[in-house]
Amino acid sequence: MRAQPGDHIILAPPTVDGPLREGEVVEARGADGEPPYVVRWSDGHEGFIYPGPGAVLRVTPSDKSSKQLTPPAAPAESRQQPEQHSPSGARLHARDWHVRISVLGDDDDAEARVVLVADSPKHLTAHGHSHRSSSDRSVPEIGDEVAVARALRRLADRLMETAAKDIEGVTGEHDVTLRTR
Repeated sequence: MRAQPGDHIILAPPTVDGPLREGEVVEARGADGEPPYVVRWSDGHEGFIYPGPGAVLRVTPSDKSSKQLTPPAAPAESRQQPEQHSPSGARLHARDWHVRISVLGDDDDAEARVVLVADSPKHLTAHGHSHRSSSDRSVPEIGDEVAVARALRRLADRLMETAAKDIEGVTGEHDVTLRTR
């Protein structure tokens, strides 16, 4: 990850239910824009950071007219690429979203919590649970898989509900229904 003063950084929470942290890079102390960074967080505090997994760098182009999202390992030269368009002529954009999954379980039960870490301060969370039947053989990995699958299905439903509400807000339509395929 490489950053310059003025770039914005978003950190995933250390726990699934925690808030995202967003701040502006004030200074890059490493060579060629590498960490550590001095960051002024949205709450006004400043501090050093070595970004790890779950960090997203939002690069602010010099013209300040739009923002481009750069994944954590993207080289600095990727920020300077010309604007790209689809075959239909529409301007392309890129997003780097992550789903964080935490599983806690034992031989009989598993609880999964998932969070969608996007380039927005808002994030969606969901959970799933599984319980082994007493007649089933104890294979904790299967319980983990079921709990995670249930949590991801609920997260997908919440994301579809959010999109429908956003469409209602933009169009003024009511009771928007989205197809799931």
